[in-house]
Amino acid sequence: MAELEGLEFGKSDFVLLDEVTMEQFMDNLKLRFEKGRIYTYIGEVVVSVNPYRQMDIYGKDTIDAYRGRELYENPPHLYAVSDAAYKAMKRRAKDTCIVISGESGAGKTEASKYIMQYIAAITNPNQRVEVESVKNVLLKSNCVLEAFGNAKTNRNDNSSRFGKYMDINFNFNGDPTGGNINNYLLEKSRVVQQQDGERNFHSFYQLLHGGSDEMLGSFHLQRDPALYTYTKEGAATATSNNDRSSHKAVMSALEAIGFSQEEITSIYQVLAAILLLGNVQFESDGESVQIVGLEAVNHISELIASDVDSVCKSLLFRTVATGGGEVIEKGHTEQDACFGCSAFAKALYERLFGWIVNRINSVIEVKDYNPVLHGKNTVIGVLDIYGFEIFDNNSFEQFCINYCNEKLQQLFIELILRQEQGEYQREGITWQHIDYFNNQIIVDLVEQPHKGIISILDEACLTVGKVTDTVCLESMDTKLAQHPHYTSRKLSPTDKTMDFQKQFRIRHYAGDVTYSVEGFLDKNKDLLFQDFKRLMYNSANPVMKEMWPDGQLSITEVTKRPLTAATLFKNSIVALVDKLGCKEPYYVRCIKPNEMKSQVLFDDARCQHQVAYLGLMENVMVRRAGFAYRQHYARVLQRYKMTCEYTWPNHLMASDREAVEAIITQHGFQDDVAYGHTKLFVRSPRSLYTLEQERAALIPILVLFLQKVWRGALARRRCRRMRAIYAIMGCFKRYKVKAHFREVERRFTNVRTMADYGRSVEWPTPPAALSQFHNNTVMLHRRWWARQIVKNIPPSDMLEVRAKVAALTALSGERKDWGVSRAWERDYLANVRDCPQTSAAFIRVSKELRNRDEHNQVLFSGFLSEGE
Repeated sequence: MAELEGLEFGKSDFVLLDEVTMEQFMDNLKLRFEKGRIYTYIGEVVVSVNPYRQMDIYGKDTIDAYRGRELYENPPHLYAVSDAAYKAMKRRAKDTCIVISGESGAGKTEASKYIMQYIAAITNPNQRVEVESVKNVLLKSNCVLEAFGNAKTNRNDNSSRFGKYMDINFNFNGDPTGGNINNYLLEKSRVVQQQDGERNFHSFYQLLHGGSDEMLGSFHLQRDPALYTYTKEGAATATSNNDRSSHKAVMSALEAIGFSQEEITSIYQVLAAILLLGNVQFESDGESVQIVGLEAVNHISELIASDVDSVCKSLLFRTVATGGGEVIEKGHTEQDACFGCSAFAKALYERLFGWIVNRINSVIEVKDYNPVLHGKNTVIGVLDIYGFEIFDNNSFEQFCINYCNEKLQQLFIELILRQEQGEYQREGITWQHIDYFNNQIIVDLVEQPHKGIISILDEACLTVGKVTDTVCLESMDTKLAQHPHYTSRKLSPTDKTMDFQKQFRIRHYAGDVTYSVEGFLDKNKDLLFQDFKRLMYNSANPVMKEMWPDGQLSITEVTKRPLTAATLFKNSIVALVDKLGCKEPYYVRCIKPNEMKSQVLFDDARCQHQVAYLGLMENVMVRRAGFAYRQHYARVLQRYKMTCEYTWPNHLMASDREAVEAIITQHGFQDDVAYGHTKLFVRSPRSLYTLEQERAALIPILVLFLQKVWRGALARRRCRRMRAIYAIMGCFKRYKVKAHFREVERRFTNVRTMADYGRSVEWPTPPAALSQFHNNTVMLHRRWWARQIVKNIPPSDMLEVRAKVAALTALSGERKDWGVSRAWERDYLANVRDCPQTSAAFIRVSKELRNRDEHNQVLFSGFLSEGE
């Protein structure tokens, strides 16, 4: 079961609906779409609704969230089913496949691209160059196949007009080593005709809008799609900017895959030739048919590397070999010439598309793989194929597509039932018979030898003479009159919804579809004159010649009649079903919410119809017929052990099964479960939801408890860390103090014997804790040093020393030189050695003053400079 989202988002798994009704199914689907939940499970099947907008749910963080996780551990997502397929392939060495189905516009192509991106993202962690190269080609091939196989329709701007099945090969390490692509039923009729409002294949518009002027000039093309018959219908809806950027991306992808420049040029030469073929016109003078103007033919012959006469001859004549071996040329009627030109254009495109697919396969196919040396080669298949189609006018293409869906639906139900029954048997649970609609009767109606519709069509195509679509319909009415799933207006005269001699109806598993038989035989014959095949095989362009190997047969060679289009398609679908049947399948069912491509509109009737023909209700009923939910004991215990006192936080029982039994017994669900060998089976979703609700109620309590325990653990760890930090700081501080003391002691050990008593010794830088102590120690040393200096001064000089100290105090900062370095004589004028006359004069004056004033001693005498 998927991880439960809030109830406001509905049920994340349709298996858990209270009642399996279409009303509840649609209500849940609509609610999830409106809440932005585009994915929902049916067991292991993913139901995807196209959101018609970019959603931020495919980034690297999302990939990491789903990598290696189980389906039930995260909300529903494409990545979950992709990872499940990858794990099954890697763990059990079992081939798997992912089948993507749904109608045009439901999002199949985007789903397949996201699946490929996820597989590419989770593989090759060692970034091996050869593996990265394979991944790059696989991803780039999507861009190329979209350009040549997709088109804008009234339902979808990027509709795949072919079915695609891709095998991705993996080595024993789980890394991609190669792959192979198969394509089914390319809608080649679109090349020559489109419905109103639709476009031809993207490749034509990308060439016209994105090709350089030089390229278009060499191809004799102009940019306006309206100038060409095959593209003028979609010219009004063409978006040149998108086509231009897409053309660059396709060219880059072709080069990255490994196409040579010659091959790329040849591809676009074929496209140009097809466009010019559409403009070729014919006229008749009653006896013969001519081409109107040869300019287009001249350009076509240049593009396909053939001569003009051969091209004209192929368009106007048909070479026929008589029974006697004689070869004659039979001229076309104007109608036959137009038909042949259109058939040639369609065949050119079909051969080109097939050649591109084969060329990609030649690059990515596994070469020289030795299982003995490299281990088992496993495969993941991705099938992106058209869904059931019901149009106002359903023709041969819809008939083939709906037959394909009948085969796939049959396989889907068979594999789901087989998986269910196999799991029940492995777990020892009694299997209950499940009633379901077996559409084998409809498959037989289409493909049964000699009696089926395809056989009747083939018989009509082989019949000599003029056999029309109406005659074929009469034959079907005769042979299938008693079939419960076939009817026509002739068989039901009162049913006025069908036309006489024109329509028939098949009651498909998805609903009744009325087909118009008009054109069935021509499309089934898929006639292409041998002249065109020989024309292309004889081309001087080796790439184009390679596309037409069957053109080497001469007209006189007896060849086996080619198989019809319906038979070829039936054989390819039978082979596809056989290939899928031997793999473990995973399904993505895509739903288109509305026809307006709106992000908010949910068309209930439209969606209900898709739910019906995709068989989703049957899928839910198959899953619910026995037990709605099953899971391994260890996982059940891990998820619900907190709801039982005997299992929380850990049980002491002999096995996980006994612990799970204790949980079930405590809740009283004994009658609603069964115990398998390795799994618990729960019959009612209500029991599961009761467990989920109790778990949801306990989770906040457990979260708070865990938060409390964790916060306490963090606080205790923080406290221990702080204590350790303080202890380390204390030890380090003591170490630094002791180191500082030792260094001071080392430097000042001999200061008593120094001449300057350590005045020149540099003090070591103290640690921060000893800064004040350092200042005090320095001060003490200075005082000691001063004391030592003062002790050596004679007592007779002490008065002068004291005077100098007083002068220092008074004159500090006032004078630079105040005589501190010399002896102070006080009576300088009496001792002027340079001028004895001045000295004698001062002595005479001082004696006179002493006699007059009666003073005993001159304290100070000296010269004064002017201004002092």
